[in-house]
Amino acid sequence: MGIRMAGWLLRSFLAERDRWALWLAPAFGCGIGLYFLLASEPNFYFALGLGGAGIICATVAALSPEAGWRVSLSLIGCLLAGFAIAKMRTETVAAPVVWHRTGPVAIEGRVEIAEPHGKGTRLTLTDLTIARRSPAETPKRIRISVRYGAGDVEPGQRVSIRAVLMPPPAPAAPGDYDFGRWAFFRQIGAVGYAYGRPKVLDSAHVSGWRDSVGIWQQGLRTAITNRILEVLPGEEGAISAALITGERGAIAEDDQDAFRDSGLAHVLSISGLHLALAGGIFFWVVRALLAAIPFIALRYPIKKWAAVAALIGAGLYYLISGGGAPAQRSFIMLALMFTAILFDRPALTMRNVAFAIAVILLLAPESVIEPGFQMSFGAVIGLIALAEWEEVRCAHDPDLVPLTLLGRLRRYAWGIVAASVVAGLATAPFAIYHFDRASQYGVIANLAAMPIVGVIIMPAATAAMVAMPFGLDHWPLWLMGKGVGAMLWVAHAVSTLPGATTLVPAWPVMAVIFIAFGGLWIAFWRYKWRWLGAISIVAGLIFVAFEERPDILVSRDAATVAVRTEDGSLAFLREPSDDFTAESWLTRDGDSRLPAESIAKPGGDISCDAMGCVARNVKGRTLAFVIRAEALEEDCASADIVISAIPTRNFCRGPKLVIDRFDVARNGAYAITLGETIVVETAQAARGERPWSANPKRRRFNTGE
Repeated sequence: MGIRMAGWLLRSFLAERDRWALWLAPAFGCGIGLYFLLASEPNFYFALGLGGAGIICATVAALSPEAGWRVSLSLIGCLLAGFAIAKMRTETVAAPVVWHRTGPVAIEGRVEIAEPHGKGTRLTLTDLTIARRSPAETPKRIRISVRYGAGDVEPGQRVSIRAVLMPPPAPAAPGDYDFGRWAFFRQIGAVGYAYGRPKVLDSAHVSGWRDSVGIWQQGLRTAITNRILEVLPGEEGAISAALITGERGAIAEDDQDAFRDSGLAHVLSISGLHLALAGGIFFWVVRALLAAIPFIALRYPIKKWAAVAALIGAGLYYLISGGGAPAQRSFIMLALMFTAILFDRPALTMRNVAFAIAVILLLAPESVIEPGFQMSFGAVIGLIALAEWEEVRCAHDPDLVPLTLLGRLRRYAWGIVAASVVAGLATAPFAIYHFDRASQYGVIANLAAMPIVGVIIMPAATAAMVAMPFGLDHWPLWLMGKGVGAMLWVAHAVSTLPGATTLVPAWPVMAVIFIAFGGLWIAFWRYKWRWLGAISIVAGLIFVAFEERPDILVSRDAATVAVRTEDGSLAFLREPSDDFTAESWLTRDGDSRLPAESIAKPGGDISCDAMGCVARNVKGRTLAFVIRAEALEEDCASADIVISAIPTRNFCRGPKLVIDRFDVARNGAYAITLGETIVVETAQAARGERPWSANPKRRRFNTGE
């Protein structure tokens, strides 16, 4: 049996020779992923050596006559090259970071981005001068939230402002999203909030052609956004602006929640859907116009001319959208598709997707750990696999291709349903891992909304952009607003259905790795052995089933503590001092309650007073949460675990585990799991000793029994 199985696998592998190259991009991504999984920063020359070894492997693979050696060495070469590229990228973007709260301090800087945010404006400043900070310690960029007086500030202006600066936030719990890592690769070395209004010093401080292009781009986006809001005030205008310029700050929070819970959040992020529709509209219109002129249509390759026009149109849309990471990925994919048309090659192929993945990871290796990259390419790979399957199915049975209008409409509806299901399944593991939630009615919402987006919203948006320079954009924008209103109604209607969204407890990273590998195995191969990928998916789900949730959580300021109660839910010992952290804990626990609804009620095993709280029978142990120094001696004498919002100064020696404010200052948030021994995890240990995380000296703590 084993020999027959091995023979079947070998025959299947050899039969898919033309698909082997698809695995080079995932191997490259795995090398990058290994770099980010390390607990400490690797030596630069070690990484450089691995990169050289990767080049050697690739060279030997190219010269080898044996297929097995070519495949193995190519995969190893890509893996090693990915690791080296990630390290080089880190060295390239490294910039100073503010590691401690500072200020208020006087700051001067040039406005790079000015965007509405909440009830104010968020400014990204560069070319900085910060009081009492040397140039060598000054970050490349900072982000400042300004409550008042920044509405008229424009990109390119140099401003002065007083602000409090803080390090980019660390994770709210071990394994939670690391904003500090995200900020590091964008060279944002501090975040903060302003005191007072910014003062404009000059309006044309430009240090080079790149700055000039960036300022012009931001100015153009601002002007277009203002024009859209002028024609379409209110929620329709805010969403229309987001779909054209990518400015989402004006969208009401309840509208964003509706799009998220209905499974339509992808519509608000300029990505593959928008660029594909915009490019497709340009391609179809230009080709139709050229086809209407027989002299041109019969003599020239109008399909290729239309592809060039579509590429230019999509490029302008990408420029106006702000060039965010999802839009960048989608534009590269679209550019490959239209370039393939120019060379008479198939436009939508899995090879093009693999090539796009490699290009993006070469330019920005950190993308491999970002949810946008994982979800967008998960959806694209799933949809192309679906298209390949449908192509083979129709080739074997031509009767499946409808000729009547009713048949085509039915096929279109089936396509939306199938695409929604496949895209939903492909993105669900990443959505659950990063956002701890799953939308239950995404198919219904997409079935209702996608025709509106494809037939009304995006054609009207494209027409508005073409007509805007001539002042003829009013009617296209009006039509777009009506389409947005209909889509918004769908989002709210679906999001209010019972069980529209489900919170899911946080998944371990190994679960996502196994599920992603299984999905790629199913999508990349074409014959029956592809379904062996289900084994890897099941293995990933087993990791989920056996994932242990922590019994005690401590915030990064030691002022918020939650314990797991007998019913399995989290309870905060006191009212949380940090609502963001509390909401994050509940979300990661799959709990839809608000923090105010999760505070432990007095009586039973939990009691609180002005000095602190005591939780008894937490997995058979007593936990004391100390707020005032007067309670320290008594709690240290009676509790097994002490969490202290004040320094203990090593006086608390009786408990098995002591964590005070100095510990959390060094180690960040804590997650504690109770069993035969006490297992302690910290956010700092999970982040590792990396350039994007501070490296304070750690205080030793006792976890022995």
